[in-house]
Amino acid sequence: MRSTLRFKLILAILTASAGITVAQDAPKKTSGNPIAQGWYADPEAKIFGKTYWVYPTYSAPYNQQVYMDAFSSTDLVNWTKHPHVLDSANVKWVKRALWAPAVTEKGGKYYIFFGANDIQNNQQVGGIGVAVADNPAGPFKDYLGKPLIGQIINGAQPIDQFVFKDDDGKYYMIYGGWGHCNIVRLKDDFTGIEPMADGVTYKSITPKDYVEGPVMFKRKGKYYLMWSEGGWTGPDYRVAYAIGNSPVGPFERIDVILKQDPTIATGAGHHSVINIPKTDEWYIVYHRRPLTETDGNHRVTCIDKMYFDKDGHILPVKITNEGVSARVIK
Repeated sequence: MRSTLRFKLILAILTASAGITVAQDAPKKTSGNPIAQGWYADPEAKIFGKTYWVYPTYSAPYNQQVYMDAFSSTDLVNWTKHPHVLDSANVKWVKRALWAPAVTEKGGKYYIFFGANDIQNNQQVGGIGVAVADNPAGPFKDYLGKPLIGQIINGAQPIDQFVFKDDDGKYYMIYGGWGHCNIVRLKDDFTGIEPMADGVTYKSITPKDYVEGPVMFKRKGKYYLMWSEGGWTGPDYRVAYAIGNSPVGPFERIDVILKQDPTIATGAGHHSVINIPKTDEWYIVYHRRPLTETDGNHRVTCIDKMYFDKDGHILPVKITNEGVSARVIK
């Protein structure tokens, strides 16, 4: 015992004389980018209550993409991982390529829309599915027992779905790969889709240079359609946008607003946006590839601020290593 006390006393004296202080890690001032460890892409960012949620694709070879994790935060800086919120074990028709979740809440239930199986023709089983849970952390269970959309229509591979709720309470889904973008109107119970007012069920709204990954939001009476361009495995993957007067367009392409910074990261794309309730504060959540990586699947999820000019145009996003400062929802 005396030897132990003597050792501690000597250690304290030496530490003090050397000017060394032993302290706990200081609280994080910013989120840092990426916001989570691991390869994650195609992030869907949502606010449920006073909590931020991010649902990304697990970025791996297609045959390994059989589950999805989620991350939650109350301040955008400190994130908690929720493993396997959706697992193919709970959706029997999903075999691989579980991609690009879109999540919404309705009537106290949480619905996750996803693409699966990477179908290449209409004879294969796969496409866009739906799973449901009582909690945003899951576990999500298959809602329909089959794909919601399992056919290639208007040339759009059924992937990369995004769910948009308009001011009239109607829910739309915008989706599509292979350079084609469709919009459909969801039934109230999300069990299917229904024709729009003009009788068209699958309406093509493909803007110029569209590739995949559509996102829609409304700001000051205008509808913004965003999407990704370029190849997802390459450095020039990027995000562009258009503006229209209705969810079905027509949409006029404006510009690219998110792209690589050769000093920070490449392949910045496939994103979502967050608007702090009752404010005009916006964030963009996206994936990018570290400069040290060349593997197409090595993508990380990041967050940065998004701003508008006086005319309502989105300003080019500055991608950062710092990320964003803490923002608690009041």
